[in-house]
Amino acid sequence: MTSELPPVEYHVARAAEMDPVTLYRVLKIRVDVFVVEQTALFADLDGRDIEDGTLIAWAQEGDEVLATIRILTEAEHSEIGRVATAFTARGRGLAAELIRRAVADHGHRELRMGAQKRLADWYGRFGFEISGPDYVEDDIVHVPMTRVATPSGS
Repeated sequence: MTSELPPVEYHVARAAEMDPVTLYRVLKIRVDVFVVEQTALFADLDGRDIEDGTLIAWAQEGDEVLATIRILTEAEHSEIGRVATAFTARGRGLAAELIRRAVADHGHRELRMGAQKRLADWYGRFGFEISGPDYVEDDIVHVPMTRVATPSGS
């Protein structure tokens, strides 16, 4: 008898609308990836998650949160950041699906991000282009990336 995994579900919500346990699991993935794995000592809890225009998107399988992104809404653009996938869930296309969904929902606006340079080509698959010089953040080389607004968002 084989046990089947529950289907992956994709969600988007404001932090205040999220179940506290789910929010905890989202934040834990971010800490596990950025602070522990990448040894980037920074304040992940920067206050932006609880702003009115901020959305958190995540992929979930059963009770387990597998990947997440954060979408900030600014006056002139939206910004995607905090893209993280649990180590055990990598290679399944979960972050790619979260980015695709964010582009579909927010691509009618200019989208920006500060991407790790090694991932610039990967983000390029979604229409992002390098839009400025390299910079170092938490000892990791990053590049600003922008995706121009499209009427359909896609």
